Amino acid sequence: MRNLLFRRKNIKDLLKKDSTIQLKQSLGAFDLILLGVGAIVGTGIFILPGTVAATHAGPGIVFSFIIAAIVCALAGMCYSEFASSVPVTGSAYTYSYIVFGEIVAWLVGWALLLEYGLAVAAVATGWSSYLSALLAGFQISLPTAVSGSFDPSAGTYINLPAIVIIFATAFFLTLGIKESTRLNSIMVFLKVAVIFLFIGVGIFYVEPTNWQPFLPFGVSGVLGGAALVFFAYLGFDAVSSAAEEVKNPQRNMPIGIIGSLLICTVLYVIVSLVLTGMVPYTQLNVSDPVSYVMQLVHQDWIAGIISLGAVVGMMTVILVMSYGGTRLLYALGRDGLLPKSMAELSPKFKTPVKNTWVFAVLVAFCAGFVPLSKLTELVNMGTLIAFTIVSLGVIYLRKNKNIPSGGFKVPFFPVLPILSFFMCLFLISQLSVHTWIACGLWFIVGLIIYFVYGLKHSTMN
Repeated sequence: MRNLLFRRKNIKDLLKKDSTIQLKQSLGAFDLILLGVGAIVGTGIFILPGTVAATHAGPGIVFSFIIAAIVCALAGMCYSEFASSVPVTGSAYTYSYIVFGEIVAWLVGWALLLEYGLAVAAVATGWSSYLSALLAGFQISLPTAVSGSFDPSAGTYINLPAIVIIFATAFFLTLGIKESTRLNSIMVFLKVAVIFLFIGVGIFYVEPTNWQPFLPFGVSGVLGGAALVFFAYLGFDAVSSAAEEVKNPQRNMPIGIIGSLLICTVLYVIVSLVLTGMVPYTQLNVSDPVSYVMQLVHQDWIAGIISLGAVVGMMTVILVMSYGGTRLLYALGRDGLLPKSMAELSPKFKTPVKNTWVFAVLVAFCAGFVPLSKLTELVNMGTLIAFTIVSLGVIYLRKNKNIPSGGFKVPFFPVLPILSFFMCLFLISQLSVHTWIACGLWFIVGLIIYFVYGLKHSTMN
């Protein structure tokens, strides 16, 4: 039984090209950077800087973002080495299959499904709220019954806008990744333009006295803030899911992963500085701090544009995280751990159409009916588990003599991978007991599915 549970995939077999189950290579480095920025810049830049500054870090939230970025960069370098060495879809799931074995790979894949699914559902719910606020500016109001999660006491029964945006995203994903990245690129340019507009106007209203004191909650507040704003960077790992669809992955994957992280860090830091400089940090504990401060300085038309930017920004997060989820289902189906229908490609579009709609229906149900306020931390647990496995896995990957030479290598090996591993463990320890219990139940369900179905149907048999 131990040999069955810990059987590992051969790298050479993974890298063999089979046109019947191979995704089309069509993405370059710039496409990957835009995918990364599309996944990362969303709720993190439009909500977190205000709320975390007000309750945890004050203007020192700048340092919180930098610390979180360092942790992500360390994990990102480990992802880059894996994606460069083994350019196959499946992200951390596939990497775990190579170095640790099937049971570990399944648990990592199961954790990532939790991350991608709940992230899409949660962001779609937030997108629905921003859309309602934007429409209210045009004197248009959606019926209460269809604009919120199931809560009869509040008069809401289904979050229809959230369901619609998830299905619309699924439709675009079925057309092909190149077509989806074109749509993503347009939306990324729009939301980055909105962010630049906020910075360009807001900088004239900055008063340095608002930055005093810079660390009102001390160093502990900055570290606590880092544990929270870390989640603003979630999504860059979805870029590694595109490895099989990338031209020259040895060069382009590291550029896409590290490049998108660097761009987003710079944007987060500048927005945080301007935001806390415009008004005292104590006033920023609101759901829409970026547009809120513009209203305070009587720039209502810019506040409206920022709301539009938030709506567009969240759409790209939904698109890229949905993409990561569907490609993970594709990898699980191809390996036999889930039904083979999950790995069927459309003859016309060369995309996994069936699993895209299965993923969309399940996630749309969560977004439409389930209040996600108590489950959002599960997104972070799933991600951090994947980060720890990948960080540790790079050490074992280097020992494998079958790896093709060349490609990106983590510098200062093995110090940086070990540092990444322990930093991720520290952030996991900061999550609530509720999250640990819920995550444990999720893994129990996953183990049942594996022993009932996956173990018997695995292609490793």
